[in-house]
Amino acid sequence: MAFVDYYKILGIEKSATDKEIKKAYRKLARKHHPDLNPESKEDEIKFKEINEANEVLSNAKSRKKYDKYGKDWKHGEEFEKAKKQNKRQSQQQDFTGRNYSEQEFSDYFESMFGGASSRHSNRGFKGHDFNAELHLNLRDVYETHQQTLTVNNSKIRLTIPAGIKNGQVIKIKEKGGEGINGGPKGDLYIKFTIKNHSRFKRDGNNLYTSVDLDLYTALLGGDITIDTFNGKVKLKIAPETPNETKVKLKSKGFPVYKKTKQFGDLIITYHIKIPTKLSDKEKELYKALQKIR
Repeated sequence: MAFVDYYKILGIEKSATDKEIKKAYRKLARKHHPDLNPESKEDEIKFKEINEANEVLSNAKSRKKYDKYGKDWKHGEEFEKAKKQNKRQSQQQDFTGRNYSEQEFSDYFESMFGGASSRHSNRGFKGHDFNAELHLNLRDVYETHQQTLTVNNSKIRLTIPAGIKNGQVIKIKEKGGEGINGGPKGDLYIKFTIKNHSRFKRDGNNLYTSVDLDLYTALLGGDITIDTFNGKVKLKIAPETPNETKVKLKSKGFPVYKKTKQFGDLIITYHIKIPTKLSDKEKELYKALQKIR
């Protein structure tokens, strides 16, 4: 693979500081940005080269490898291991007894690690990956639905599966930046931030909520109706239901991610509300009940 001088691409010296690298990159990126030069293929290629150079030189670790190993910087450690092994086993000699030159050994190394067949050939590079964040409400991800996103001025139609979790990241292949020298496009990574404005608490695939019961229903029993994510449900309250009683409604929770017609459970906790602001008549009745008890 031919050597690419990233310092020359950015127009800076090898001794350039991080600040100077950043400044040079910003200046050139503005000049050659595709949005400003939509018809120029030359600027498009230049913009990709500038981004590649900045990606390597703005990272201290990759810059150190690049300065040391040049075009072989991505395989620096493997290069050293292969070089040492070659010295130990063959004293840098091939089968004809001829010593390898540094350039020849580098070409041999490329053939071992998937490099180009000739150091003068052009190698394709994968385009940059894009990252995006999508904000949704909990109710939005109860059912599978589609949304159209705009990423880097391109519209992407996305199917969002029901049951996706907060913080989950999905990858959409080849929806990132354009490849360089015929290389593949980068990927798009979307992170989901899911806010919950409902009365339900989500834990995995299960949902939790609480329901207030008046004292009379808790003591004597009765029927109540509650809301769930997919409609209303009628519940029968047993007489003498204790405070903090929990009931489980099977498959009334949240959908399981990418599992058709599979749901978690809905767990309900009953909170018995003690009546307040009693009338004189009510107080008399409670006192009579107290004496009976």
